[in-house]
Amino acid sequence: MRILVTGSSGTIGTRLCEALLAKGYDVIGVDWVPNKWQPAVQKITTILDLRDRDALLAQSEKLKADAIIHLGANARVYELVEDPPRALDNFITLFNTLELARKNGTKKFFFAGSREGYGNIQVDHLTEDLVRIENCESPYTASKVGGEALVHAYTRCYGINHVIIRFSNVYGAYDDSVRVVPLFIRQARKNETLKIFGKAKCLDFTYIDDAADGVIKALEKFDAVKNDTYNLAFGEGNTILKLAEMIIELTGSQSKIELGESRTGEVIRYVADISKAKKAFGYDPKVPFAEGVQKSVEWYKTHT
Repeated sequence: MRILVTGSSGTIGTRLCEALLAKGYDVIGVDWVPNKWQPAVQKITTILDLRDRDALLAQSEKLKADAIIHLGANARVYELVEDPPRALDNFITLFNTLELARKNGTKKFFFAGSREGYGNIQVDHLTEDLVRIENCESPYTASKVGGEALVHAYTRCYGINHVIIRFSNVYGAYDDSVRVVPLFIRQARKNETLKIFGKAKCLDFTYIDDAADGVIKALEKFDAVKNDTYNLAFGEGNTILKLAEMIIELTGSQSKIELGESRTGEVIRYVADISKAKKAFGYDPKVPFAEGVQKSVEWYKTHT
């Protein structure tokens, strides 16, 4: 089976391509920047801006695949609050990738949704049926919820079967961004202050290996699980304050913690119900929070 992964130079994309290649899949990637982490993934990545539909469709023969896993997106929630046109980019790149699937006759399509779609509803262990458009907290959230609607439309109109995966705070290797885990590790290693936006902020962190494994399990059972939506998380909430304290301890840092107000557009509490993915395709996250944070700190010590 030939798999096209968009966003193949990103955090999830790199690990997923790596895992798919290890399992013997024929993998090709697309990203607008080179992959700086894994030469094997860079080798199969085409550098292309998915916002440019003409350029993308001009490469349609080269990018023919049995399945597309669309991960490419601008994924920094608060940055998109400050610069909302970047949320529109998310919708445009999805539309263009669906058009690629339509042109090439690709009938298996994965879309990376987000736990942000649930908004700030005070429910523990959120199930997949609880997303509502009125709970969109940010332009990023709207791009993901609207994206899910577009995916459903292409299933109805063009027979492109889909699986929507709602990821939740994926962390681990291959990330030197301003996401909270790599950011806090960098700051702690420099003894800089770790600032938390919202004292009670509590999220469901998913280790990168578990996220990639979940996608592959869904891919391998695609016909049985298609045209549905699944949470991929660990199923446990941990506060950002706890994360900061763990990283300071693991790095031997002298950093202080500063507590600030929650930022506009950000969800302050999310814990996923992952029972649907467990039942449907055997999703079974292995790496608990404490172990995953320790693994992350060790990885960043040797790679950044």
